[in-house]
Amino acid sequence: MKTGRLFVISGPSGAGKGTICQRLASGTGGGEANSPVLSVSATTRAPRPGEKDGVSYHFVTDEEFRGMIDRRDFLEYAEVFGCFYGTPRRTIVRTLEEGRDVLLEIDVQGALQVKRNYPESILVFVLPPSIRDLKKRIEGRGSESAAQIAKRVGEATREIAEIGAYDYAVVNDDIAKTVAEIKEIMGGRHARMADGEAREIIARFNADAMGLG
Repeated sequence: MKTGRLFVISGPSGAGKGTICQRLASGTGGGEANSPVLSVSATTRAPRPGEKDGVSYHFVTDEEFRGMIDRRDFLEYAEVFGCFYGTPRRTIVRTLEEGRDVLLEIDVQGALQVKRNYPESILVFVLPPSIRDLKKRIEGRGSESAAQIAKRVGEATREIAEIGAYDYAVVNDDIAKTVAEIKEIMGGRHARMADGEAREIIARFNADAMGLG
């Protein structure tokens, strides 16, 4: 049986990667019956409105998470904004061995860990149209303070600086178009980032972030 492929989707908070992954996994983005399986990560952060345990994340306590680390239950894990996030290893390995593709939505720290631990993984970076647009999206959640929003915007520029480690970059300016573009990547019909493209993206977003000041 052919082994499935592991696609890692990451990018700044507010870039829309969660919605993209949900559409890809459900088939509503033009997917077929063999749509990829969306991995569910574990986290110690509190659920946001509308999130469900076991669907959005496995919500666990700090003690439970540290126990999972000790048992080597994670393919990767990281601390982000004071909360832990981790990817359960066994479920992903089993799904890949069954020949199913897996979608993994994680932050940049985790994506780079996955690439080291599973070099066959394919990394896709989801970008907002601009830092200014990203800030508006985060503000629209209504769940974070001005200080938290400023922190997330700063973190976004640092995450984008790692884009050279990714195989593909996609700008999410239209959700349907973005989902279709990632479907092309998964089908092997999309060109990888060319030499110099990552540097151009970093320079553009750094200039945009300076404009917010």
